[in-house]
Amino acid sequence: MRRRYCLPALALLFAACSPESADVTDVADVAASDDGTGVTEARIIAADAEPQNWLSHGRTYSEQRYSPLSDIDTSNVGELGLAWYFDVPTDRGMEATPIVVDGRMYVTGSWSIVYALDAATGEELWRYDPQVPRQWAQYACCDVVNRGVAAWGDSVFVGTLDGYLISLDAATGEVNWRVDTINRTAPYTITGAPRVVKGLVLIGNGGGEYGVRGYIGAYDAESGDLAWRFHTVPGNPEDGFENDAMAMAAETWTGEWWTMGGGGTVWDSMAYDPELDLLYIGVGNGSPWNRKVRSPDGGDNLFISSIVALRPETGEYVWHYQTTPGDMWDFTATQHMILADIEIEDETRKVLMQAPKNGFFYVIDRTNGELLSAENYVTVNWASGIDPATGRPIEAPNARYDQGPFMIMPGPVGGHNWQPMAYNPETELVYVPTHDIPFVHADEAGFEFVEGSWNTATDFAAGSAPEDLITLAGLMSMVTGQLVAWDPVEQREVWRYQHAGPWNAGVLSTGGGLVFQGSMIGEFAAYDATSGERLWAYPVQTGVAAAPSTYSVDGEQHVAVAVGWGTLVPLLGGEAAAAMGMTNYSRVLAFRTGGSAELPLPPPREPVVIEEPPEQVGTAEEIALGQTIYANRCWSCHGDDAASGGVLPDLRHSTAGTHAIWDTIVLEGAYEAAGMPGFGHIFTEDESRAVQAYVIDRTRQLYERQNATR
Repeated sequence: MRRRYCLPALALLFAACSPESADVTDVADVAASDDGTGVTEARIIAADAEPQNWLSHGRTYSEQRYSPLSDIDTSNVGELGLAWYFDVPTDRGMEATPIVVDGRMYVTGSWSIVYALDAATGEELWRYDPQVPRQWAQYACCDVVNRGVAAWGDSVFVGTLDGYLISLDAATGEVNWRVDTINRTAPYTITGAPRVVKGLVLIGNGGGEYGVRGYIGAYDAESGDLAWRFHTVPGNPEDGFENDAMAMAAETWTGEWWTMGGGGTVWDSMAYDPELDLLYIGVGNGSPWNRKVRSPDGGDNLFISSIVALRPETGEYVWHYQTTPGDMWDFTATQHMILADIEIEDETRKVLMQAPKNGFFYVIDRTNGELLSAENYVTVNWASGIDPATGRPIEAPNARYDQGPFMIMPGPVGGHNWQPMAYNPETELVYVPTHDIPFVHADEAGFEFVEGSWNTATDFAAGSAPEDLITLAGLMSMVTGQLVAWDPVEQREVWRYQHAGPWNAGVLSTGGGLVFQGSMIGEFAAYDATSGERLWAYPVQTGVAAAPSTYSVDGEQHVAVAVGWGTLVPLLGGEAAAAMGMTNYSRVLAFRTGGSAELPLPPPREPVVIEEPPEQVGTAEEIALGQTIYANRCWSCHGDDAASGGVLPDLRHSTAGTHAIWDTIVLEGAYEAAGMPGFGHIFTEDESRAVQAYVIDRTRQLYERQNATR
């Protein structure tokens, strides 16, 4: 349990397919009178006039994730039962918010597969499989997830893990158009949900840890033609700058950052204000994480870890606010943004609210980017506060680990990650899924940038000896997860529900005075929005990370959520994640009062018993080297300490036959068709042997523990 406070890099894989192929499966007749979504800007703006639908990712352009539906309320929520469930035929993480338009639900699963369901019954209408090559998962930092579709006109749009944006006919799932949004020589990914504004489909990408240059693109919803692209970090000055904003940003960088990409990917959050005609995007971390490497003489490194306001029709820069200048802790500002009009000092202000990774809750004037207030919403030790005059953090001594390793709170997982929060205009509270997860930052000795690989210049093995900074027991005692009700005016916590652990699900709030959230220990629950009292819970048999949505069909309000064990913490969490006892059952569940459907009981879990560990191939020195290499290159896919969290196979269970062809697998890519590409461009034979020695050592430790308990 030594390094599970880091963020992942790679991510393992299964069967490979051609990116040029696609598979649409019809499984139900589609009524001719219901042959499209008909979603328009006017409908999304006036979404409260049709609360039976959930038309956009956050329901409205303001991304409040509040529904005025109130048939389910605090008095009858205890009567909720399962209305229906749909089994998703994959076994990786689920992160999508279901979109519901006129009785149809559109939801995505892992590998960017789109499902159209009857919202009343869960009957599958069609599915579209973009056939993402399984080996592309090596570029996905945090599982092969997708956060959902966008609906516009008679189409739905999805971004795929391997960088395509696809328009599908909403009635049939047939492809309208498919465009390549990335430079295919660079390791970009797409996991975020598109948004559509003024007939333009907006999509960003991920890959900041792998050495890419971030941007957001806008594509014509009818044709797929690129309308504009806004880069978030400058490129090589010798090539000229795309616009004045990039020229301005370049003044805040030093060295030759462009040779390492620079980062700043727009991998999740967006919001839009139709009145101001401003699009807001959240920008990710720098690449590599460590500013001493990417920008050696300092600088704020715009626009990493920033909120940027753009004109949606042109991509023109308007203003920005940087939450973490010169970030070197992976403190992205890609977390969910909410727009609201709130009363501050007797004046109604148009605000943007965000709780980014760095641990501070920001209230910003969305007309001009002025900071109105900022206070920490989780435990923070890297800064004592935010200077109200400058908007900059007041950094703690050695926060940039110049004098040696620094144990930071929050760590790179953040105080709040991608899981959406919600705002209830009745209670005037924001409901935030938060966690406290520490991490030890240190420079990676001898770092060399490797194109297409995990590049952070941060030593992930630095946490191997936390006793130098704090006892291991003390470190573990800091790991918590909670649902927090936050007053954005007073900047204070009003109530919290303490979960069993971190990395719990996104949030929904409703006009029935309720807050809905799932957890990573397999529960979906409802809370009183005012008091935080837990009013109802349902055992969903698997972990929940996605945010729910609510809709009404046939006159009955439903609450729907996608569930499935996977995403970041289960992928990398090792034995601590495995101890939660979760297995993946990827499903979409819908609840209503009086629902009587039942989930089938899961099969019993059979423990894996190692009868005989493989013979050790390395020396004590090689084992120690392998541990360091594994911590910095392998663990984020294969799990902490070579132990699986239950998403991918456990390396400690590798057979003698697997170890006999270890280099063929690791260096040459013998299992590429199964999703494990070769890493001969990263590892030498000696390094591969060292990692193998470390894995065998961990296997032998497991064997000894098993024998001791027999």
